[in-house]
Amino acid sequence: QSFLLNSDRFREARDRIVSCFAGESVRVCSHVGSAYPAGPDELRRRLGEILSSVPGGSHPPGRPVHAIVSPHIDLTAGKKGYACAYGALDGASPSRVIVLGIGHRLADGLFCPTEKDFQTPLGVARSDKAAVRRLSSSAAAIVSRNDFVHRSEHSIEFQILFLQQILREDSFSIIPVLCGSILSCVPEYRRQAYLDKSGPFLETLRAILAEDPQGTLLVAGVDLSHIGPKFGHDSPASLLEPQARAHDQKLLESLCDMDAEGFWEESAQVGDRYNVCGFSALACLLEVLPPCRGEVLSYDCWHEEPTRSAVSFASMVFKGEKKR
Repeated sequence: QSFLLNSDRFREARDRIVSCFAGESVRVCSHVGSAYPAGPDELRRRLGEILSSVPGGSHPPGRPVHAIVSPHIDLTAGKKGYACAYGALDGASPSRVIVLGIGHRLADGLFCPTEKDFQTPLGVARSDKAAVRRLSSSAAAIVSRNDFVHRSEHSIEFQILFLQQILREDSFSIIPVLCGSILSCVPEYRRQAYLDKSGPFLETLRAILAEDPQGTLLVAGVDLSHIGPKFGHDSPASLLEPQARAHDQKLLESLCDMDAEGFWEESAQVGDRYNVCGFSALACLLEVLPPCRGEVLSYDCWHEEPTRSAVSFASMVFKGEKKR
């Protein structure tokens, strides 16, 4: 009765739900009313408070912003991270945004794009359906069979809220892509194995970026280390945090230098012991961005005391060469 057994009845019910979602053209927000306010005016005030919580820094003109890295943790816990990431877009006006999120429940593919528009209390963010179709057809073997995993995933939804807050309404389209676990599709935890498997998908995404490098922005909604008993560790986060922070910093240094080999080597050395959930999206980012350099804008760690666990996260901006 509760669909807890893998029975014919369970499979029929599951297939009906998946089929129903597949037939919808709009992905309705799943965390409204719980993670953020349902009323548009109240939501805009909340997002405005978050964005203004960190004083704006100086952004030298002439260096185009190619990408930002933002948290996808709870909006209150990640307040500073969101403010720093989206504050870096001050004055930017992209016409298209590739949003890389993490498919926490994505199990049958390395990537899951969707053609669905994203609806929030602030309006509807239109998807670039032609670009999504190009991505979906570029590497069918590593693309999820359907887009159902988007239904309840928050990592892209939270980014859409901030994009709608800071960009002019209807001024941009989105290419929403969830990234799954590397080991779900890649036989070895090595960069070359990842490239061998996902090459055509990455090439297509790189080409989409290159078509309009000034008008296309990439946003990665990711968190970093997940430590403590809640995430499978025997020790509390308080004991693991120094090592996890050191690991995060090495990953961030590799990202700043656009050093994909160093990024993979650091993760492989620890066997992903600290559960960096954003690894797959960041690995994708490193392979598709044009020549640029990253800068860490903030880094923080949120503690959940009842479970003695913690999650770290950062915000970054990637800028190209200065315009002449």
